[in-house]
Amino acid sequence: MATAGCRDRPMTESLDRAAPAVLTIDLDAIAANWRLLCDRVAPAACAAVVKADAYGLGMDRVAPALRATGCGTFFVAQLEEGLALRRLLPDADIHVLNGPLAGTEAAFAAARLVPVLNSLEQMARWRESGSSGSCDLHLDTGMSRLGLPPEDVATLVADPTPLDGLDIDLLMSHLACADEAGHPMNANQLRDFEAWTARLATAGIGGRRCFANSSGIFLGAAGHFDLTRPGIALYGGNPTPESPNPMAQVVRLQGKILQVRRIDSPQTVGYGATHPACGPTRIATVAAGYADGYPRSLGGRATGFIGDHRVPAVGRISMDLTTFDVTDIPETLCRPGAAIDLIGPRNPVDDVAAAAGTIGYEILTALGRRYHRHYLGGSGR
Repeated sequence: MATAGCRDRPMTESLDRAAPAVLTIDLDAIAANWRLLCDRVAPAACAAVVKADAYGLGMDRVAPALRATGCGTFFVAQLEEGLALRRLLPDADIHVLNGPLAGTEAAFAAARLVPVLNSLEQMARWRESGSSGSCDLHLDTGMSRLGLPPEDVATLVADPTPLDGLDIDLLMSHLACADEAGHPMNANQLRDFEAWTARLATAGIGGRRCFANSSGIFLGAAGHFDLTRPGIALYGGNPTPESPNPMAQVVRLQGKILQVRRIDSPQTVGYGATHPACGPTRIATVAAGYADGYPRSLGGRATGFIGDHRVPAVGRISMDLTTFDVTDIPETLCRPGAAIDLIGPRNPVDDVAAAAGTIGYEILTALGRRYHRHYLGGSGR
């Protein structure tokens, strides 16, 4: 069970009168999660990954809250994200994971963004740009996405000339299976990273080492090195899926009931007539659907909560609407305007993701812009 986070206040207390659904984001919980991770990795440092608009929760609110808590190093994926973050945090250390596309080197330098160089070609362009800014080298130890493969690392060890004039800040890699603690890839990647960085050091190529992501932090101190870079754990996702979630919950999604219908057999509910009523039934229709990031795959599988009462989603998820069976719920609790927790203290984001057949990352980053967003703590006090 995840630790306490996004506050379990009365269902309608924070719901804006005009908003059909409200997404509450607890900035204090994000800050607390970062501090927990800092304590766990000390004496290594702890950065924060705020790419994809801080995993869908609003980089403009999340990043300043983390900076106020003491976080000084941030990772984003793309140049535009880095530029936006620089406008928010003039003094932060900002690293861009995808590195520079051709012709963007000057923009990186002007904004003091640190590119993660993923190939010999990117390295050559960064060097030819004449930038005096620092850069990172990504060593691919097993993801086969971005980064220098073993043969390119060997090339640099044999002839480090391509690195002449480069100010290397981080040597980094990325774990492929960190959320499976017993997976052999974890030990293999750690072994290769240690070996490759040692070989680079013998060739005079150094830098701080950065290896562990959210789940990697919990694999042990051997992978912490100089800097860790958690992402999903900051936002309440479980970095240890095989164990209880040590992180505070950050998000709560509440949808208002628009209408409650009484139906009797043999009527059906929703598109495709997939849910037959098997007797007298009350159906509550809520203002949230797949256009809002509440996945269609949750149809017939999702669970909502009215207070402590569990209510199952029935029928298909529509673009704008979801239907719940509230037959067994007191009528006083499920009138139009009352709220159902779609994500919340009793159904955290990882549980919703499992029901949808996906992962918490996708649920968070897909949360739509039609929700009224309410921030707790941080700059949202």
